[in-house]
Amino acid sequence: MVRAGALAARTTSAEETQRLAASLAKLALPGDLLVLAGDLGAGKTAFTQGFGRGLDVTEPITSPTFTLAQQYDGRLPVHHLDVYRLDLLGEVADLGLSELLDDGGVVLIEWGDAILPMLPSDYLEVRLTFGAGDDERRVVLRSVGPSWARRQVSLLAAVAPWAEAPDDRTAGGTVSGTTTGDVAGGPAGGPAC
Repeated sequence: MVRAGALAARTTSAEETQRLAASLAKLALPGDLLVLAGDLGAGKTAFTQGFGRGLDVTEPITSPTFTLAQQYDGRLPVHHLDVYRLDLLGEVADLGLSELLDDGGVVLIEWGDAILPMLPSDYLEVRLTFGAGDDERRVVLRSVGPSWARRQVSLLAAVAPWAEAPDDRTAGGTVSGTTTGDVAGGPAGGPAC
């Protein structure tokens, strides 16, 4: 579901998802948190790869599923976490999230919606869902807290090339990339992007 005030975009390939993420990375500030949500294979790592590229990370970004956390150097340090394998919310404390947020970098957490009670209340939620085509993805951005909310106009401009057209709307739809009501997400399934 897309909530009022969220921005909705559509990509047609992993590369396009990465370009959208790189565009968003230009807005990144030290201490930013991005919560990445979506089914397995929806494109969370592809999004992080593009975001990293947008912050001038030159080394390959891979999924930290088994290492839980990886750091990459760029214009800002990029901390890439994957909490899929954490069984208890208490294990989140062992990741040192507050320290990562305080070190002047950006933190992206795959499966971050699973640990929302443990997160600060200021982040950008990036929800990726499968679209109609095999490689199509719907990307919904929702600002939670003041930091990203202050950048709403810039977020709108950054996703404009991928914003859902009015013809794509259903049940309330989108207007210039912002929602006017709730829109159901795409179906589950499809290849990894």
